[in-house]
Amino acid sequence: MSSTTAKIEPLGAVRERVLATLRQDIIAGRLRPGDRLVERELAERFGVSRVPVREAIRALVAEGFVHFETPRRTVVRRLTPSDVRELFELREALEVYAAGLAATRATPEELAEVAELLDRAAAATEAGDAEVITDINSRLHDSIVTIAGNTLLTAALEPVAGRLRWMTRRNEEWPQLLVEHRELYEAIASGDPDRARAHALAHVRTNHRSTVRHLFGDDAQQ
Repeated sequence: MSSTTAKIEPLGAVRERVLATLRQDIIAGRLRPGDRLVERELAERFGVSRVPVREAIRALVAEGFVHFETPRRTVVRRLTPSDVRELFELREALEVYAAGLAATRATPEELAEVAELLDRAAAATEAGDAEVITDINSRLHDSIVTIAGNTLLTAALEPVAGRLRWMTRRNEEWPQLLVEHRELYEAIASGDPDRARAHALAHVRTNHRSTVRHLFGDDAQQ
């Protein structure tokens, strides 16, 4: 194939590739709070022009992962107790509601998919693979929201989904998370919305305390 007919990656696809990689680097801790994002260096890393890198950085700013310390200096944000509190308040409002809806709407096929995710989470927990655990646990929560069957609820959580993954990645009490997720699954599978909401609320609040402790220490205000 000649150079004139070779497929060229669209600019939008390049931007999304750069954005997805940088977002995952932040969530996984490969880019840490305070680390600087330099357009020139990132363009060289990805083998692209600065334009998609600049657009990806702006998207990360909008998603709450990075901020402009100065007009010419962009760094990964340092999470504050207020950031954590606000996001977990949102989780209480929306995820608890979603769990109640899921308990009344889940099909056997959907429950089987969640059960499969739990099995995969158990294997990843046994292996101590933090990145895989974070991914599977996020997919499990996403599945519950999907099962709830409310598109507005899904849309309300979507803008903060990445920040929630980033935040909860700092909670490394993986065996306890697995126990809580199994209990939540059983509550939803029971078909009892009150039981499902109660387990979801307890899980969110426990996860909040653990996340604050891991981010800011035992003396942090919650």
